[in-house]
Amino acid sequence: MDKPDKQARRAARKQQPLTEDERKARRRAKRNLRHAEAMGFLKGVTAMLKPGDLALDCGANVGVVSSLLAETGADVISYEPDPYAFAQLNAALGDRQNVQLVNAAVGASSGTVRLMRASNFDDDKKSASVKSTIVDGGRMIAAENYVDVKLLDFLAILSDEIENRGEIAFVKMDIEGAELDLLEAMDAADLIKDIRCLVVETHERKFAELRPRFRALREAFSKKYPVRQVNLDWI
Repeated sequence: MDKPDKQARRAARKQQPLTEDERKARRRAKRNLRHAEAMGFLKGVTAMLKPGDLALDCGANVGVVSSLLAETGADVISYEPDPYAFAQLNAALGDRQNVQLVNAAVGASSGTVRLMRASNFDDDKKSASVKSTIVDGGRMIAAENYVDVKLLDFLAILSDEIENRGEIAFVKMDIEGAELDLLEAMDAADLIKDIRCLVVETHERKFAELRPRFRALREAFSKKYPVRQVNLDWI
């Protein structure tokens, strides 16, 4: 078969719509790749952390990342609002001397907020707990299935820690959409300059109405902060 025939066949395959199974397989492959890249990045982060450093894990869930951070000997503060996930987090890390566990959400203000669960939470608490959010309008979120949780002013937390320590070595943020308001506020308060490394999983796919603000945030941050300091594509 000559080259034009091969090209024609490839073009024909591209025009054929993917089946639902093929689309799922592609999404799964992309997620696996992002996860592998994130864990590789985290391995580099843990190599630089040392006792006396401070690492903040926002949206710690059951403690996968917090456990790796704790192994470095750095001081770790883990924030997790979901009661189910926090119980697992406490079981995993509650006895670690260098880890402080906080059963609360973080944001740009303080008070009490509704933590809304995923639509499949009652069927699969372990995997669904990662989707719990304090932001309205999320895809596949059952707004009527919620718990009231404490909200901590993360700007005040950062300011106090920076004043006491001079800098914060590492912040990981996976807070299901709440990162948008918080990152905008952190930038406005000029707090990011004193964080050595900040990694964030952003959730614009989950919140369609927020996508223009997410795009604007990404554009502004790409011009202001080097990717080695602020990574908005952690997973």
